[in-house]
This record gives sequence, structure tokens and C-alpha cells, in this order.
Amino acid sequence: MKTLVIVIHSDMDNSVVNKRWVEELQQYPEKYTIHHLHAQYPDEKIDVKREQQLVEAHDKIIFQFPFYWFNCPPFFKKWLDEVLTYGWAYGSTSGYRMQGKKVALGISAGIREEDYRPSGRYKYTMQQLTAPFEVTFDYVKADYKSFYTYYGVEHKPSSAEIDQSAKEYLQFIDAI
Repeated sequence: MKTLVIVIHSDMDNSVVNKRWVEELQQYPEKYTIHHLHAQYPDEKIDVKREQQLVEAHDKIIFQFPFYWFNCPPFFKKWLDEVLTYGWAYGSTSGYRMQGKKVALGISAGIREEDYRPSGRYKYTMQQLTAPFEVTFDYVKADYKSFYTYYGVEHKPSSAEIDQSAKEYLQFIDAI
């Protein structure tokens, strides 16, 4: 079964890393379903049933987004709030439709990796900052598989570095 990659990026035209990752994913349409939330819902009015059906049709789900203000884009939070409903994602005998589905994050971060350390500038690791996602996916009984992060986007990485990150990102997804 294909992997669903839900891309949450409000400005893909000007993206550096996320755009390149999508280009790499697009080379393998037999393996990946790419779902751009902002393109699908420019007004941010989510078709909850459609999103739930899309999730149900895949065994692996990757949420790909830029990390800013030490969190996910607000549209991703809205997606979680609206799509992970009682009776579908949790809380009833007919719920837990994400149970056993492998879920992971693909994150582009502007800040360098060394700044995401207890001794670093921001004192917290990416694992600590993404813990709410792990708890959320554990709560709905999904099989949370952590994250892949490309650090340092603000520091103007070379094309070769970005290309390498795209290959590593797909290797991460395929290993799940």
C-alpha cells in the first residue's frame, strides 16, 4: 500500500527544502500519495470525511511541514483538531481508525541542530519539542515512528545538501 504524505506548507512556491522533498517523492508515484493541504483547502475549510477516508486508505502517514516558532503550522493543528474526531480516531468501539497505522513527521527546521540541545541556544531537543505529536498519535493508537528533520534552512544550505536531504528523507520513510 502507498504511503500518504500530507504536506502542510503555506508557501510551497518559495520553499527550499519542502519543495525539493516533494519533487523527490513525485518521482515515485507508485509508492507515495502526496496530499498538499493548502492546495486542497486554500480557505482552510477541511473536508473531514475526505481526510479520514484518505487516512484509512493508507498504512503509513507522514506529516511534512516546516517547524517554526518551535511548533507545527497552525493548519496542521487545525487538521488534528478536526480530523481526529471522537468515534473515528478515539473513544468508542467504532473509533481508533488510525490504530496500527505507522505515523511519522518530516520536518524542515530553520535553526541548526546544535541549537536544539540542552546545552544549545534553545535548550530543548527536537524530540522534546515534538513530544505532543507522539502523545497524540499514541492516544489514537497509531504506531508513531518519530521524525526526520533537516536543520539549518535559514543558513542557506547548498543545492547538494538539500538534494542529499531529499534522498535521506525518502530512505527514512521507506524504512518505516
